[in-house]
Amino acid sequence: MLDLKFVRENPDIVKQNIKNKFQDDKLPLVDEVIELDAQNRAAKAEADNLRAARNKLSKEIGKLMGQGKKEEAEAVKAQVNANAARLAELEVKENELEAKVLKIMMTIPNIIDPTVPIGRDDSENVEIERFGEPAVPDFEIPYHTDIMKSFDGIDLDAAGKVAGNGFYYLMGDIARLHSAVISYARDFMINRGFTYCVPPFMIRSNVVTGVMSFAEMDAMMYKIEGEDLYLIGTSEHSMIGKFIDTITPEDQLPKTLTSYSPCFRKEKGAHGIEERGVYRIHQFEKQEMIVICKPEESPMWYDKLWQNTVDLFRSLEIPVRTLECCSGDLADLKVKSCDVEAWSPRQKKYFEVGSCSNLGDAQARRLKIRVDGENGKYLAHTLNNTVVAPPRMLIAFLENHLQADGSVTIPEVLRPYMGGAEVLIPKHK
Repeated sequence: MLDLKFVRENPDIVKQNIKNKFQDDKLPLVDEVIELDAQNRAAKAEADNLRAARNKLSKEIGKLMGQGKKEEAEAVKAQVNANAARLAELEVKENELEAKVLKIMMTIPNIIDPTVPIGRDDSENVEIERFGEPAVPDFEIPYHTDIMKSFDGIDLDAAGKVAGNGFYYLMGDIARLHSAVISYARDFMINRGFTYCVPPFMIRSNVVTGVMSFAEMDAMMYKIEGEDLYLIGTSEHSMIGKFIDTITPEDQLPKTLTSYSPCFRKEKGAHGIEERGVYRIHQFEKQEMIVICKPEESPMWYDKLWQNTVDLFRSLEIPVRTLECCSGDLADLKVKSCDVEAWSPRQKKYFEVGSCSNLGDAQARRLKIRVDGENGKYLAHTLNNTVVAPPRMLIAFLENHLQADGSVTIPEVLRPYMGGAEVLIPKHK
């Protein structure tokens, strides 16, 4: 969420930013919120004057009564009562205006970084760099669920009966591989200086609206019926929420945390063949990383965060690339974002396995995450990035380590988490 003062003083910049994000339907909101803010400030000024007058008149009433001037005192009392009625009206008006202003401010997108490429949607995202050599073997690679089935490692039919589409049972070696990747990612991030955390898997609505846009909230979140609780779509939400309404001494920054959690997402809409299986699902597990830092340090942390994911995938011998998200593909709270994509030998292309985002002070403004610095208090910057989400990681892992005989090799760094196994042998082909 932007600073209202910034919007008031820089309406043309805010409008151009909206155009750059191809959200022209929001352009009228800028003038509307400025007008509502002017009305609200006028109401506040009048209310403040009435409160000051009330104090002055109250003293005058006492003075007149002490002088025996009852009629004059009653006249002043009438004025006080009239002022009180007007003050009550203004207080109601202030609350209504503040609610309208907040609703609009929660809808106007954050100012994107100048380096973000201008584009309408994800088809105009820009490749930045490739890491590792993508290869296509000289044998056919099956669909990922077929590879898993060769190890008796997945049961979609039973999951469909128990929970419906978008769920799965992982079994045996595949289930162990899933857990091994999560454990390895946890230790990988701890070794990079991040503090490990297991957060709440449900959050209140004020945290939800603090960390994401209304559109994302509607598309992603599952609400607990009858309670002010939502299942998290990613542990970033819960982790950033940990700092709600806090003031952190500047010398205690940055806060660098890595968290494990299950994640729950609606995933509305129909999906193509490549997004079936375990690619796009309602429940999965993930290792995440977040940073709370000083504003001037957020660009540096942004580069560190995506590099962590690249390094982890390369340590597992999976080729990846980074992709700069264009303006139209950025969620409204984001200043800058890039995707990490893994190579799919079967599809002969890259696919998304993680996303790194710098949100500037947008989440901090909504959640009141402040820093106590040498020159006073200010808003922190927040960043987040996927370390690894095993459902998609499993797809990349199995495809890149599959051998012609149907076996799957285990990279050296993962073997301690797999009981020392160097290769997984299929149950059947």
